[in-house]
Amino acid sequence: MSEHRRSAELFARARKVIPGGVNSPVRSFAAVGGEPLFFARGAGSRIYDVDGNEYVDCVCSWGPLILGHAHPRVVERVQRAVRDGTSFGACVEAEVRLAELLAGAVPGIEMVRLVNSGTEAVMSAIRLARAYTQRQDIIKFEGCYHGHSDGLLARAGSGVATLGLPDSPGVPADYTAHTLLAPYNDLEAVRAIVERRGDAIAAIIVEPVAGNMGVVPPREGFLDGLRRVAADSGALLIFDEIITGFRVGWGGAQELYGVTPDLTALGKIIGGGFPVGAYGGRRDIMEMVAPAGPVYQAGTLSGNPVAMAAGLETLRALGEPGTYEALDNTAASLEAGLLQAASSAGADAAISLNRVGSMLTLFFSARSPADYASAKAADTERYGRFFRGMLERGVYLPPSQFEAIFVSTAHTAEDIGVIGQAAEAALRAA
Repeated sequence: MSEHRRSAELFARARKVIPGGVNSPVRSFAAVGGEPLFFARGAGSRIYDVDGNEYVDCVCSWGPLILGHAHPRVVERVQRAVRDGTSFGACVEAEVRLAELLAGAVPGIEMVRLVNSGTEAVMSAIRLARAYTQRQDIIKFEGCYHGHSDGLLARAGSGVATLGLPDSPGVPADYTAHTLLAPYNDLEAVRAIVERRGDAIAAIIVEPVAGNMGVVPPREGFLDGLRRVAADSGALLIFDEIITGFRVGWGGAQELYGVTPDLTALGKIIGGGFPVGAYGGRRDIMEMVAPAGPVYQAGTLSGNPVAMAAGLETLRALGEPGTYEALDNTAASLEAGLLQAASSAGADAAISLNRVGSMLTLFFSARSPADYASAKAADTERYGRFFRGMLERGVYLPPSQFEAIFVSTAHTAEDIGVIGQAAEAALRAA
């Protein structure tokens, strides 16, 4: 692997004009050591930094590039959209078509509002839940990350966990006073909160498959139990499927596990690599959103025609027969390859691996994490050494123990072999 001289020069410049030199904290490499890379282009399963180094990409822009980089169909459709105009701040046909597709695919969505980010989608869904129930409190789970809006950063995952930051600096205490915390996968803790505060709880929000403390699947009965608790207490159940939506299956985690929430937040894949979010749910709830109802939410770039074009083409490709089966097979091969690498390197007793569909995390922990506390017990220093070893061998992993590896349809058997060989060597060194 050649040097990263150009990346180093850009990072030095960036630190003078951008806080920390990055525009999203987890990009900083602070948790794994070294300085961040700057990338110039991507093609299929490979990405290339500004110094010309090539990597097998296991991040896929944190999930949305499920078809890989610069997929020809998506690029062609985006080019056509750009030629027709990049933004109108007005209604376009493509937003109707995407909304119809989402309502037809996701079990819990009858109506949907398109927005510009996952943070915006969740923030809006919470506001709507409070207005609908006329209550203030929400229950969230430790280690689940729902964006950086005020009130949702309490014991959050993603970059908050990666950097070991305080829960919510800069947020007044009364903003988080209505955020009630429970351990992920602990249904009894939720029931105990509801017994104390049931009449005040507007919503229970959860990542149905946690992806921001590393991949942590729900225990059997956990999501069903949340559905029952919410219904019995008069609260709404919100699934944050920004990562899992169209990732773990066509209808998301709610289809995979057979549990239908009242509201759903989406993002990532539905934008095909462009900034998009959405929140949707039951018709009677969604009709409270302005201008149909009194709950105000707006966005000049919502339903942007270029983003709509990318999302529609991505979802069309995913909807073709056999796509998810092939994707799952590739992810299963990667899982097997990583476990074999760990065994060959004599490191299998010190690692565990969680996978749901095409998202997975290799934890430096002897026991597979089931919640935030057990995820945080993983050996992050060893993960940092492993990350750097993989990078040296041409594999780009998430620069954090608490993020997911994502597989795309562009990953090949050759890629899986490269990753496996690199992992064995990196594990021996780590």
